[in-house]
Amino acid sequence: MTSLSFMKETLTARLISPSGEAVEKNIEIRTHPVTGRISRIALSRIEQKEPGTDKLPEPPPDARDVENCPFCHPAVQSMTPRLFSGLSQAGRLVNGESVLFPNLFPYGSYSAVGLFDNSHFVEIGTASQSSYAACLTNCSHYLRQVQSVDPAAVYQSVTQNHLPSAGGSLLHPHLQINADRFPSNHHRFLKERTEVYFQQNGRYLFSDYLNDEKRDGSRYIGKTGRWEWVAAFAPEGFYEIWGILPGMTSLQTPEAGTWEDLSCGILNAQKFYRSLCRNGYNLGLLSIETRSSRFELRAVLIVRSNYTAWVRNDLTSFELMLGDMTTYSLPEDTAAQARPFWETE
Repeated sequence: MTSLSFMKETLTARLISPSGEAVEKNIEIRTHPVTGRISRIALSRIEQKEPGTDKLPEPPPDARDVENCPFCHPAVQSMTPRLFSGLSQAGRLVNGESVLFPNLFPYGSYSAVGLFDNSHFVEIGTASQSSYAACLTNCSHYLRQVQSVDPAAVYQSVTQNHLPSAGGSLLHPHLQINADRFPSNHHRFLKERTEVYFQQNGRYLFSDYLNDEKRDGSRYIGKTGRWEWVAAFAPEGFYEIWGILPGMTSLQTPEAGTWEDLSCGILNAQKFYRSLCRNGYNLGLLSIETRSSRFELRAVLIVRSNYTAWVRNDLTSFELMLGDMTTYSLPEDTAAQARPFWETE
């Protein structure tokens, strides 16, 4: 047994409806056992249809504008920056069709961009597994090289913003890579949580969380190789899904199977999001590259509002000003809907 607590409470709002009837509306408040953060689930909105999700939106206007894309060949060779020789003698890292280079608008000391291939616009859920695996492997090589020249750059991440609705500035699919000696808020917080948990229990926090979820079963989705997938107990994004790799703490692993299996799970989640007629999403994968790290690898995926005109944003004052994520779907329902996309594994 673990010491993790899956806390949830139900609040009731009482009101007089426009028809004059007295009604009660329930809101579920959940506290995530890993993060300790609160999520609100507005149960009365579960049956509401999100505007703009009756069908998958049409591609954005510049979906075919390859001539003005700096990430498309041959422009990528002349319009993107090059790495210093300490990181790459060639100026860019290449793995299969994946090309990696510095971010022209960096967010940290070692901010980079990893391209999948030469495809300018890729609908969600339609990328090839090999393209994701090649790009993730390229990211791993880069992060290992960064730490070889700057051992203090231990706070590392790989993220993705698919389409402008998810914060993407360019349509051409790419991953964002970052390494720094300064921790992000999530790095800092999760470093403390995982270290304290290990000191108190002698076990890894994410592994215990995963074991609890597998025993419960209601939010467990499936596995791709060693990666195991669950719907987040207290989601901080719509249809939030986690992929956990038990016992592995480093993004710098050379094992090809790690990235192939992760790619499979990422695409399964994308296909699930596509079935909901959503076309944008975010991905996050963090690590703390120290020998003593207890922070296991966890991929987090959330779907975003569609890239289409006049659709309501999925972040409101509740998230930005109060710090509580409010969603309209139960994680147990998310898992039930997502499981069929893992059944071929």
